[in-house]
Amino acid sequence: MARDLTMNPSAGPEKFGKYYLKELINSGGLADIWLATDGRGKHFALRKLKREHRFNFNARRRFSHGNKVLAQLGDSDHIVGYVEHGSDYLLMDYVEAENLKELFVRQDPVLTENVAQILIDAATGLAHMHECGYMHLDFKPENILVTRNAVVRLCDFDTALPIPEKPVKLAQNPGTPAYMAPEQLKREPLDARADIFAFGVAAYELLTNKKPFPGDTPGEILTAQMDPAGAVPLREFNPDAPAALEKVVMRCLECAPERRYPYCGLMLRELQNALYI
Repeated sequence: MARDLTMNPSAGPEKFGKYYLKELINSGGLADIWLATDGRGKHFALRKLKREHRFNFNARRRFSHGNKVLAQLGDSDHIVGYVEHGSDYLLMDYVEAENLKELFVRQDPVLTENVAQILIDAATGLAHMHECGYMHLDFKPENILVTRNAVVRLCDFDTALPIPEKPVKLAQNPGTPAYMAPEQLKREPLDARADIFAFGVAAYELLTNKKPFPGDTPGEILTAQMDPAGAVPLREFNPDAPAALEKVVMRCLECAPERRYPYCGLMLRELQNALYI
């Protein structure tokens, strides 16, 4: 599911249920992701709850929740492929890929050569998720996997929640401040339009190498968002971007939810039209 990071230092592969853990390919606060094989040698990505969280009820609940959400999303070319899950693991299709942030940091040619398709595919994955009734609530470059052929798959659904009929205030405040919508930073009621805002931040950053609302703290980011002038128009930093693309991204970045796209499918169609896809 992601690029190789660390070889398993043990003499042989570790057995985990009916699978063999071959290489550690990614590690986060909640879980490790391993390249795993079954008895026939077929490769998978196995997300395994970290040992220190075995007796942490909140961590186990969050981990299990993300697994169940992915299971509900069905087949999509732009969502990581679900195979099965248990109480402490998630088995997914294995894809040789890196996350968008890693590629962005080193300005990998796969981005510059395929930026339009990457934007379309990421929006397609998000629209599919919304159509399945869930909002991501942590849409950001780290959760967008890109293969060497520029195939995009969204991942990490631990913070996802059902889309409410009307905006609701969350008991928790999941997500990453730089990509949070103003209503999320202010702990106000929200809905799936928070994901549309997050898409706009990621798209703006990818196209300009800048954050639309810079800041080192949630308070600084919110202050920038609430500036009546709004974000600097995208084409001031990237004049090669089509005007129609700028219009789509800037609408996603509207501070007031009602001024954004009402649903992701409409955003996707306008994005496709702007990029002639």
